Amino acid sequence: MRNRNAAFPYIFFLATCLQTVHAGPPYVTDDPEPTETHQFENFLYVQGTHAVGSFPYPGVGIEINYGAFANTQLSWSIPLNPNPGPGGMGQVWAPLGGGIKYRFIQEDTEGWLPQVAVFPQIVIPIGSASHSNPTTELLPIWVQKSLGPWTAFGGGGYTRNPGTNNRNFAVYGWALQRQVNDKLELGVELFGQTHDTAEDHGSAAAGFAALYDLNVTCHLVGSVNTSIAGAGENDRFSYNLALKWTY
Repeated sequence: MRNRNAAFPYIFFLATCLQTVHAGPPYVTDDPEPTETHQFENFLYVQGTHAVGSFPYPGVGIEINYGAFANTQLSWSIPLNPNPGPGGMGQVWAPLGGGIKYRFIQEDTEGWLPQVAVFPQIVIPIGSASHSNPTTELLPIWVQKSLGPWTAFGGGGYTRNPGTNNRNFAVYGWALQRQVNDKLELGVELFGQTHDTAEDHGSAAAGFAALYDLNVTCHLVGSVNTSIAGAGENDRFSYNLALKWTY
Protein backbone atom coordinates (compact mmCIF):
# COMPACT_ATOMS: atom_id res chain seq x y z
CA MET A 1 0.00 0.00 0.00
CA ARG A 2 3.03 2.23 0.04
CA ASN A 3 6.07 3.07 -2.07
CA ARG A 4 9.13 5.04 -1.05
CA ASN A 5 7.51 8.34 -1.96
CA ALA A 6 4.77 7.68 0.59
CA ALA A 7 7.24 8.52 3.37
CA PHE A 8 7.29 12.15 2.23
CA PRO A 9 4.06 13.18 4.05
CA TYR A 10 5.61 12.05 7.34
CA ILE A 11 8.62 14.32 6.76
CA PHE A 12 6.37 17.17 5.69
CA PHE A 13 4.15 17.06 8.74
CA LEU A 14 7.06 16.60 11.14
CA ALA A 15 8.65 19.71 9.69
CA THR A 16 5.50 21.86 9.80
CA CYS A 17 4.09 20.80 13.21
CA LEU A 18 5.86 23.17 15.77
CA GLN A 19 -3.09 18.46 23.27
CA THR A 20 -2.51 15.35 25.02
CA VAL A 21 -2.66 11.96 23.32
CA HIS A 22 -5.74 10.01 24.33
CA ALA A 23 -6.59 6.35 23.93
CA GLY A 24 -7.97 4.89 20.70
CA PRO A 25 -5.23 4.66 18.04
CA PRO A 26 -2.74 3.02 18.07
CA TYR A 27 -4.87 0.51 19.97
CA VAL A 28 -7.24 -1.79 18.11
CA THR A 29 -9.53 -1.39 21.11
CA ASP A 30 -11.30 1.97 20.86
CA ASP A 31 -12.27 4.41 23.58
CA PRO A 32 -15.37 6.55 24.18
CA GLU A 33 -13.63 9.93 24.22
CA PRO A 34 -14.60 12.08 21.19
CA THR A 35 -12.48 14.78 19.63
CA GLU A 36 -12.91 18.17 21.32
CA THR A 37 -15.72 20.28 19.86
CA HIS A 38 -14.67 22.14 16.69
CA GLN A 39 -11.20 20.57 16.85
CA PHE A 40 -9.44 18.15 14.47
CA GLU A 41 -7.52 15.03 15.46
CA ASN A 42 -5.80 13.44 12.46
CA PHE A 43 -3.53 10.46 11.81
CA LEU A 44 -1.12 9.90 8.94
CA TYR A 45 -0.61 6.16 9.32
CA VAL A 46 1.18 3.11 8.01
CA GLN A 47 0.11 -0.40 9.01
CA GLY A 48 0.78 -3.94 7.90
CA THR A 49 0.60 -7.62 8.69
CA HIS A 50 2.79 -10.69 8.38
CA ALA A 51 1.40 -12.84 5.55
CA VAL A 52 2.67 -16.33 4.67
CA GLY A 53 6.30 -15.70 5.56
CA SER A 54 6.55 -12.16 4.18
CA PHE A 55 5.46 -8.57 4.79
CA PRO A 56 3.27 -7.30 1.88
CA TYR A 57 2.99 -3.64 0.97
CA PRO A 58 1.67 -1.87 4.05
CA GLY A 59 -1.46 0.21 4.17
CA VAL A 60 -0.91 3.97 4.17
CA GLY A 61 -3.66 6.51 4.69
CA ILE A 62 -5.12 9.42 6.60
CA GLU A 63 -7.78 9.32 9.28
CA ILE A 64 -9.58 12.60 9.96
CA ASN A 65 -11.59 13.10 13.15
CA TYR A 66 -13.62 16.24 13.77
CA GLY A 67 -15.53 17.28 16.89
CA ALA A 68 -18.68 18.45 15.14
CA PHE A 69 -20.75 18.97 18.29
CA ALA A 70 -20.38 18.49 22.03
CA ASN A 71 -19.68 14.78 22.68
CA THR A 72 -19.91 14.01 18.95
CA GLN A 73 -17.04 13.03 16.63
CA LEU A 74 -17.15 12.51 12.86
CA SER A 75 -14.47 10.20 11.43
CA TRP A 76 -13.22 9.44 7.93
CA SER A 77 -10.42 7.14 6.79
CA ILE A 78 -8.93 7.69 3.33
CA PRO A 79 -6.31 5.44 1.70
CA LEU A 80 -3.15 6.83 0.09
CA ASN A 81 -2.29 3.44 -1.42
CA PRO A 82 -5.23 2.04 -3.44
CA ASN A 83 -3.84 -1.51 -3.43
CA PRO A 84 -2.72 -2.51 0.08
CA GLY A 85 -1.78 -5.97 1.23
CA PRO A 86 -4.22 -8.18 3.14
CA GLY A 87 -5.73 -6.66 6.23
CA GLY A 88 -5.58 -8.24 9.64
CA MET A 89 -7.40 -8.28 12.93
CA GLY A 90 -4.49 -6.42 14.53
CA GLN A 91 -4.60 -3.45 12.17
CA VAL A 92 -6.08 -0.25 13.59
CA TRP A 93 -7.34 1.80 10.66
CA ALA A 94 -9.92 0.90 8.03
CA PRO A 95 -8.50 1.55 4.52
CA LEU A 96 -11.73 3.34 3.57
CA GLY A 97 -14.61 4.10 5.89
CA GLY A 98 -16.20 6.39 8.40
CA GLY A 99 -18.29 6.65 11.52
CA ILE A 100 -19.90 8.80 14.18
CA LYS A 101 -18.88 8.58 17.83
CA TYR A 102 -21.37 9.84 20.41
CA ARG A 103 -20.58 9.95 24.13
CA PHE A 104 -23.79 9.72 26.16
CA ILE A 105 -22.32 9.25 29.65
CA GLN A 106 -19.63 11.54 31.06
CA GLU A 107 -16.99 10.19 33.44
CA ASP A 108 -17.37 11.05 37.11
CA THR A 109 -13.82 12.07 37.99
CA GLU A 110 -14.68 12.02 41.72
CA GLY A 111 -16.37 8.62 41.66
CA TRP A 112 -16.45 5.34 39.74
CA LEU A 113 -18.84 6.17 36.89
CA PRO A 114 -17.03 5.69 33.52
CA GLN A 115 -17.60 7.58 30.32
CA VAL A 116 -19.54 5.62 27.68
CA ALA A 117 -20.02 6.09 23.93
CA VAL A 118 -21.34 4.36 20.84
CA PHE A 119 -19.35 4.48 17.59
CA PRO A 120 -21.21 3.04 14.55
CA GLN A 121 -18.89 2.65 11.55
CA ILE A 122 -18.77 1.39 7.98
CA VAL A 123 -15.68 -0.30 6.52
CA ILE A 124 -15.19 -0.54 2.73
CA PRO A 125 -12.50 -2.97 1.49
CA ILE A 126 -10.10 -1.85 -1.24
CA GLY A 127 -7.32 -3.47 -3.27
CA SER A 128 -6.89 -6.82 -4.99
CA ALA A 129 -6.09 -8.64 -1.73
CA SER A 130 -9.54 -7.73 -0.39
CA HIS A 131 -11.60 -7.86 -3.59
CA SER A 132 -13.83 -10.66 -2.27
CA ASN A 133 -14.47 -9.04 1.13
CA PRO A 134 -17.83 -7.34 1.71
CA THR A 135 -18.55 -3.88 3.04
CA THR A 136 -19.20 -4.29 6.76
CA GLU A 137 -20.93 -2.23 9.43
CA LEU A 138 -19.90 -2.19 13.09
CA LEU A 139 -22.00 -1.06 16.05
CA PRO A 140 -19.87 -1.05 19.23
CA ILE A 141 -20.11 0.47 22.67
CA TRP A 142 -16.96 1.67 24.49
CA VAL A 143 -16.30 2.58 28.13
CA GLN A 144 -13.34 4.25 29.86
CA LYS A 145 -12.24 5.04 33.39
CA SER A 146 -9.11 6.86 34.59
CA LEU A 147 -7.50 6.70 38.00
CA GLY A 148 -4.35 8.74 38.51
CA PRO A 149 -1.81 7.87 35.78
CA TRP A 150 -3.82 4.76 34.79
CA THR A 151 -6.57 4.58 32.16
CA ALA A 152 -8.61 1.46 31.38
CA PHE A 153 -10.92 1.29 28.37
CA GLY A 154 -12.68 -1.28 26.26
CA GLY A 155 -15.93 -2.78 25.12
CA GLY A 156 -17.23 -4.54 22.06
CA GLY A 157 -19.89 -4.66 19.40
CA TYR A 158 -21.68 -6.39 16.57
CA THR A 159 -20.43 -6.51 12.97
CA ARG A 160 -22.71 -7.12 10.01
CA ASN A 161 -20.77 -9.27 7.53
CA PRO A 162 -22.89 -10.07 4.46
CA GLY A 163 -22.00 -12.65 1.82
CA THR A 164 -22.27 -16.31 1.00
CA ASN A 165 -20.86 -18.45 3.81
CA ASN A 166 -20.10 -15.33 5.91
CA ARG A 167 -21.35 -14.86 9.45
CA ASN A 168 -22.10 -11.73 11.42
CA PHE A 169 -19.68 -11.57 14.32
CA ALA A 170 -18.86 -9.87 17.62
CA VAL A 171 -15.68 -7.95 18.39
CA TYR A 172 -14.28 -7.13 21.81
CA GLY A 173 -11.23 -5.55 23.42
CA TRP A 174 -9.82 -4.19 26.64
CA ALA A 175 -6.73 -2.03 27.22
CA LEU A 176 -4.77 -0.63 30.13
CA GLN A 177 -2.58 2.45 29.67
CA ARG A 178 -0.22 4.34 31.99
CA GLN A 179 1.12 7.88 31.74
CA VAL A 180 4.84 7.24 32.32
CA ASN A 181 5.94 10.88 32.20
CA ASP A 182 4.87 14.18 30.63
CA LYS A 183 5.56 12.92 27.11
CA LEU A 184 5.23 9.12 27.14
CA GLU A 185 2.29 6.75 27.56
CA LEU A 186 2.56 2.94 27.39
CA GLY A 187 -0.17 0.34 27.30
CA VAL A 188 -1.23 -3.23 26.63
CA GLU A 189 -4.42 -4.68 25.21
CA LEU A 190 -6.27 -7.92 24.57
CA PHE A 191 -8.78 -8.09 21.73
CA GLY A 192 -10.55 -10.56 19.47
CA GLN A 193 -13.65 -11.58 17.57
CA THR A 194 -16.00 -14.50 17.09
CA HIS A 195 -15.98 -16.50 13.83
CA ASP A 196 -16.85 -14.52 10.68
CA THR A 197 -17.39 -17.45 8.29
CA ALA A 198 -19.00 -20.87 8.64
CA GLU A 199 -15.60 -22.62 8.71
CA ASP A 200 -13.57 -20.23 10.85
CA HIS A 201 -13.18 -20.14 14.61
CA GLY A 202 -12.97 -17.13 16.86
CA SER A 203 -9.60 -15.45 17.28
CA ALA A 204 -7.79 -13.38 19.88
CA ALA A 205 -4.62 -11.28 20.00
CA ALA A 206 -2.55 -9.24 22.42
CA GLY A 207 -0.69 -6.02 21.79
CA PHE A 208 1.68 -3.38 23.13
CA ALA A 209 1.30 0.34 22.37
CA ALA A 210 3.32 3.51 22.88
CA LEU A 211 2.35 7.18 22.51
CA TYR A 212 4.93 9.98 22.55
CA ASP A 213 4.28 13.74 22.50
CA LEU A 214 6.65 15.54 20.15
CA ASN A 215 5.07 18.83 21.19
CA VAL A 216 1.63 20.22 22.02
CA THR A 217 0.37 19.56 18.47
CA CYS A 218 2.21 16.51 17.12
CA HIS A 219 2.49 13.02 18.54
CA LEU A 220 3.92 9.67 17.46
CA VAL A 221 1.81 6.58 18.16
CA GLY A 222 2.55 2.94 17.42
CA SER A 223 1.64 -0.62 18.34
CA VAL A 224 2.55 -4.22 17.62
CA ASN A 225 0.07 -7.09 17.97
CA THR A 226 0.45 -10.86 17.91
CA SER A 227 -2.07 -13.65 17.70
CA ILE A 228 -2.68 -15.81 20.76
CA ALA A 229 -5.58 -17.94 19.48
CA GLY A 230 -7.33 -18.84 16.25
CA ALA A 231 -5.47 -16.64 13.73
CA GLY A 232 -4.99 -17.66 10.12
CA GLU A 233 -1.66 -17.72 8.31
CA ASN A 234 -2.19 -14.13 7.14
CA ASP A 235 -2.96 -12.69 10.56
CA ARG A 236 -0.28 -13.72 13.06
CA PHE A 237 1.53 -10.40 13.51
CA SER A 238 0.52 -6.78 12.82
CA TYR A 239 2.08 -3.36 13.28
CA ASN A 240 0.64 0.17 13.29
CA LEU A 241 2.49 3.50 13.24
CA ALA A 242 1.18 7.04 12.84
CA LEU A 243 1.90 10.71 13.17
CA LYS A 244 -0.99 12.33 15.00
CA TRP A 245 -1.60 16.06 14.86
CA THR A 246 -4.36 18.08 16.51
CA TYR A 247 -5.60 21.61 16.03
